Amino acid sequence: MVGGLSPEGLERAEQIADDVHSFGVPGEVGATAAWSAAADRLSVTRFDEVIFTGDQWLGPVGPFPALLDRMTRSEAALWSMTDRADDTSDSQAAVVPSPEWIVVRPHRLPWRKWADFLSQQPAWTELGEAIAGWLSDLALTWEAAFPGVRFNSTDPALFRAVDLVEGGCPIIVRRIFTSFPPFLDKHAVIGRDVWEAMIAQGYPGSTALSSLARSVAPKDLHTNLGLHSTLFHDGLAYDEDRPLRVVVIAHIFYPDMTDEILDLAERLPGECKLVVTTPDRARADEIERTVSLRWPRSRCEVRVVASNNGRDQSAFLIGCRDILLSGEFDVVVKLHSKKTPQDGFNVGRHFKQQQFLNLLGSAGYAANVLALFQRESGLGLAFPPTIHFGYPTLGRGWWSNKPGYERLSRELGIRVPVDEITPLAPYGSMFFARPEALRLLVEHNWSYQDFGGAEAYRDGGLAHVLERVPVYAAAELGYHSRTIATPEYMAVSHTSLEFNLDQLSATIPGDVLNQIRLVKGMGFAGTGTFIDFARMYVSLNHPHRNRTFARAVDSLKRWRRALRRINPWMRAT
Repeated sequence: MVGGLSPEGLERAEQIADDVHSFGVPGEVGATAAWSAAADRLSVTRFDEVIFTGDQWLGPVGPFPALLDRMTRSEAALWSMTDRADDTSDSQAAVVPSPEWIVVRPHRLPWRKWADFLSQQPAWTELGEAIAGWLSDLALTWEAAFPGVRFNSTDPALFRAVDLVEGGCPIIVRRIFTSFPPFLDKHAVIGRDVWEAMIAQGYPGSTALSSLARSVAPKDLHTNLGLHSTLFHDGLAYDEDRPLRVVVIAHIFYPDMTDEILDLAERLPGECKLVVTTPDRARADEIERTVSLRWPRSRCEVRVVASNNGRDQSAFLIGCRDILLSGEFDVVVKLHSKKTPQDGFNVGRHFKQQQFLNLLGSAGYAANVLALFQRESGLGLAFPPTIHFGYPTLGRGWWSNKPGYERLSRELGIRVPVDEITPLAPYGSMFFARPEALRLLVEHNWSYQDFGGAEAYRDGGLAHVLERVPVYAAAELGYHSRTIATPEYMAVSHTSLEFNLDQLSATIPGDVLNQIRLVKGMGFAGTGTFIDFARMYVSLNHPHRNRTFARAVDSLKRWRRALRRINPWMRAT
């Protein structure tokens, strides 16, 4: 029974299933509604067991036969893969089936009663409690194949997943990789540990990661799976016997940075191609003179783009569209001459170094970045972590670009869940990528007029919106992304972030999860005025009155502005 598959997915389901029933509006049909429809449709006279499940788990991690054989010896009317206590903070709470995998035995549980129960469509979050209570009323029993008591856990599927893998459990719940990261942090659930345990059992991680990339907000997935690589400078990970075909596309607006760009490109292994874009012929001539002294002419091209509207973004997507769609290259490295003079010397210098050194810090480091693409067929992009020295990016990464992203994503057909606060993105717009992972962006029919002139190069403008799109565009096609950094950068970045979080947490009670809930419940702190504090108090303690309070504040502000216009004393305050 399916209700959220695309036509392509439905076609694939029909190839592997005896009977596929599609119903409802994709994405709007709950699991219990689908189960209810299946129970009404299915004739069970020839089945000893009927499995009710869905897409809330990954597997098989291990073999099913031994488990199924073991459970045939159970006398229960229904069994689940695992169980959980309905209150994880109370070890005495009632234990109920975990609903990701429910097996019903029609010869012990009257099918019509089960169908009637499902027709009530209990909420998924309450399904385990509903099943346990309903069976108890019927004086029937249920059993868990991997009960929490064996693992001393109230929710072994979430809190003891590594032990479940090693104990032969064939499925792992997606909650480990999709839950709110601070919640997992609170309980020390490390998704990467679980993932590595699954891979050690021979699980095809690339297939599952492709599914997760499409269905989980990129920042959540990046955090829960630890999709960051701190790489060394030894180059030992790169397999020179199966070299990747690499092209460097560099937009150079400042010709005096040509040598610096070439220094970076020369760190890549093998005979990569260099394509330089620049906005006018005079710059191109100066760049060509420098390049000709250092780079073989057969592997270099300097292109004059039709316009500098959109800068490196338009030069890449329009000026080099033919290269990106050619199928000639396995990996593209996007660079541009970056000075950021408007942000001050230290800040601008650090931003450039943060980009350049975490992309191409040395020849050995660059080889190790390419090795990631050799090892992970589903890796779409690799880029430096979110810039935070000198910029208040964290907590504000969308700035005013989210509405523009939402419009563009609809136009491009990107359905990947959107990061709430700071998106996972290559800030600075430099990265390694598979050209295929960028296909949704590159195939779009862009024009230089879309980007506007110099005045449009700001937050909310197309160029800044596009800076936040690549990870989502790649994820829609099933490619995941990684951040990459040198050990030297991580040494200063981690210590800075740890210190900053320590300072921010000092005056807020509770652990990080409760701190986040408290602060988000209060809403924007503003500048700490009396009105700001009053609004936060109302948001936290009387959220149903938020709208009334907001109208009162707006009215007060209008009166204050009016009084300031007519009263000189008020204008001075």
